[in-house]
Amino acid sequence: MYKVTPNPPNDPNLKLDQAQPPSSSLFSVTDDASSEMLIANSYETFSSVTALLLDLSDELTGKQRDVALAIHQLSELGVLLVDKLMARESASTVS
Repeated sequence: MYKVTPNPPNDPNLKLDQAQPPSSSLFSVTDDASSEMLIANSYETFSSVTALLLDLSDELTGKQRDVALAIHQLSELGVLLVDKLMARESASTVS
């Protein structure tokens, strides 16, 4: 059988751990992100999780469905909390 990709080199200096970035975190938030940007992105993230969980729960039954719906309820609580914070922030900027 013909192999399209070559075998990896046997050089001991080409280890996977050497390819890791020096930072210890994969994702980060810039220090200069505005509160408005952080709130809006948090709201969108919670809303996306909520939608994904509802779609997932349609495919599940029994205990797995109950767990998905419980997580959905927690994410919906997050949406409500961030929504309240958005309302407060917009009210304080208008005043």
